[in-house]
Amino acid sequence: MGDEGLAQERGPDGVDARLAARLAARLAELRVERGWSLEELARRTGVSRSTLSRLERGEISPTAALLGRLCAAYERTMSRLLAEVETDPPHVVRAGEQAVWRDEASGFVRRSVSPPHPGLRGEVIEGLLTPGADISYDGPPVPGLEQHIWVLEGALEVGANGHTYRLGEGDCLRFRLWGRSRFRCTGAEPVRYAVMVVLP
Repeated sequence: MGDEGLAQERGPDGVDARLAARLAARLAELRVERGWSLEELARRTGVSRSTLSRLERGEISPTAALLGRLCAAYERTMSRLLAEVETDPPHVVRAGEQAVWRDEASGFVRRSVSPPHPGLRGEVIEGLLTPGADISYDGPPVPGLEQHIWVLEGALEVGANGHTYRLGEGDCLRFRLWGRSRFRCTGAEPVRYAVMVVLP
């Protein structure tokens, strides 16, 4: 199993330092709750046992691609997983307190805009891709996940369910995701977009 680009040594970037240890612990809990060994989780995600072990011990920070694979295995959106490592979800989350995920290797920044709450079905996420950034996901964390993608600045190409959509500033795409997806910045400037996600 090749893990190139799937994990990064713990550093100043990646998951906010306040969440990193709790995220590692929660990932370990989810595996144990299901009665899965590291070998079983490796089989389900295509990620090596050694990488998963280091991740659960907090020695490395997962990239967006790796976290996407784990969320799919545990049937959770990324925001729900991050909400589960917060305590007492607030009704309002100020801009400076919103959880920000940076995957420097791929040029992707993800901001959880909605106040975190593991029990609610909808959420708003802000994505930012640098020019040339290209991110693919093997599948949705939950089959049939509804997404609305609204481009705020720049140009974005979205692949979903075998179709490709080219979006400009102000354009909005809506679909339910059953298979692979891909997000690519096609302009000379970064693209910033909002994703509204609704669990089926």
